[in-house]
Amino acid sequence: MTSVTGWLLALDTATTTIVVAAGRTDGVVIAADAFEGRFRHSQELLPAIDRLLRSTDLRVADLAGVVVGTGPGAFTGLRVGLATAKTLAHELHVPVVGVAPSDALLATSAGGDVLVLPSGARDRLLIGRGEAPQVVHGDDAAPAGAVAVDLDGRAPESALERGRAAVAALPETLLRIGAARLAAGESDDPERLVPAYAVAPRGAPATGAEGGVAWSRDPR
Repeated sequence: MTSVTGWLLALDTATTTIVVAAGRTDGVVIAADAFEGRFRHSQELLPAIDRLLRSTDLRVADLAGVVVGTGPGAFTGLRVGLATAKTLAHELHVPVVGVAPSDALLATSAGGDVLVLPSGARDRLLIGRGEAPQVVHGDDAAPAGAVAVDLDGRAPESALERGRAAVAALPETLLRIGAARLAAGESDDPERLVPAYAVAPRGAPATGAEGGVAWSRDPR
């Protein structure tokens, strides 16, 4: 193992796959772990970070920044990931960068133009490149060229294959995007870094004034 001075930690808990990765400040992956979270993100995330550190010679004291996925995704998973990332950044006095996993998943997909995620038991969330997310009611077929994630049995196999490939590439993509932002001098205010939910929390409006999805960061 090669000693690294200054490294980045990337976390994503937006999907059922928990992603924990370490990378150089230029975005090159040093080590990564991606595994089925089993809806136990709060129990699984910190041990996964500890395993990553134990499997490398990286030191917490050398951490240069944290990259975290902001969603859309499930309520509990996203809150665990964001809270962990912001706590680490605050306690270690390092910058934090939020990256929408939807952008990263489409960036890694082989030609996929629309990301499809579950939104509740039957509805779906469709996110096109550069477009606002939209909830589609019912279990309609995914659009041609879709990248389907966490929709086993509810989307064509071709869309699921693209989704699996995109999730597998998330560690590399998150680090690359986060490293580029940090190199440009960009970071996020932890107090304004909030999750985007695939399903609105109970009591919150599901749609905005123009029919789009209202995320927790939207002005009320």
